[in-house]
Amino acid sequence: MSNSQHADASQPTVVDEASVDLDVSAVRAFVAVADGRYFSEAATRLGISQQAVSKRIAVLEQVLGVALFTRTSRGAQLTVDGQAFLPHARTLLRVEARAVGSVRPGRRTLRVEVLNHRIGPAGLMRNFHRAYPDIELDVVTFVDFGVDAVIDAIRSGAIDASFRAVAVPEQQLREGVTATRVLDDPHELLTGPTHPLAAARTVTPADLVGHRIWIPGIVPGTEWAAYYDDLAATFELTIERVGPNFGTDHLLDILADSSTLATLTGEQVRLLWPADYDLRRIPVREPAPVYPHSLIWHRDNPHPGLATLRNYIRSVQRPHPNAKTWTPKWAMPHV
Repeated sequence: MSNSQHADASQPTVVDEASVDLDVSAVRAFVAVADGRYFSEAATRLGISQQAVSKRIAVLEQVLGVALFTRTSRGAQLTVDGQAFLPHARTLLRVEARAVGSVRPGRRTLRVEVLNHRIGPAGLMRNFHRAYPDIELDVVTFVDFGVDAVIDAIRSGAIDASFRAVAVPEQQLREGVTATRVLDDPHELLTGPTHPLAAARTVTPADLVGHRIWIPGIVPGTEWAAYYDDLAATFELTIERVGPNFGTDHLLDILADSSTLATLTGEQVRLLWPADYDLRRIPVREPAPVYPHSLIWHRDNPHPGLATLRNYIRSVQRPHPNAKTWTPKWAMPHV
């Protein structure tokens, strides 16, 4: 006979988390009672009977194996377990609302992917949101994902659009997925105050020859890896990608104290650092290397927010004032 068969029947049943099947309507009733403190108020808010509210709460407590409320003369009071469950219950209801909204015509959140939240396309999406605050927007990042993975996500409907550097010809895009070049971000040299080029007002790619340019986190096989490979080969630059990528703050820490290391960053990349770092952002010119961001989307995507986004981008597109620029030969041309 197993030990479990000797268990005291008076002991609470241990619930297997993997087998718990939560009824969203019961969770909604729980949150309504927690907010209103009275079952009668929760019933009015939900448009059901007080008996139905009590039944849903009882079922939820049975599934969870704990008491969520104690009834007092001042209404229902959350137990310790009820207090622990409440924030998660609210999260469940928010997720449910987003899930339902995701398939309602005209109401689904517009999901746009960017490489990270500091770069130019992310700034463009912030401006778009300010211009159209009524469009539900979700800006996401796919860490270390190249163009092929992004195209698959667009074809599957996981995202509506993405900003990436896209190669030509367009036939490389698949099954209705298309792209257009929308944003050129010129490069700047970022150095600490003791770097030999720190006092320069501008630098040329030729000025960077022989200097160590450190860009950690470049992932082989991605379009930004191809971009920096071509940039280094064209201008004979030393671009180092060795060492783990501990994030932007760590990179800024290293540059602030280094007299030999510098990095390249986009003119439109948002960076903040302590004043005593005294970092320098120096434009690269003659020619100015620019990162060619393209918007990628599916031609048959009916989301009205996507059409609004494309029209917005067209309205704010401006040619970069620096006429002498450099992009890789494979970059999609301006239309």
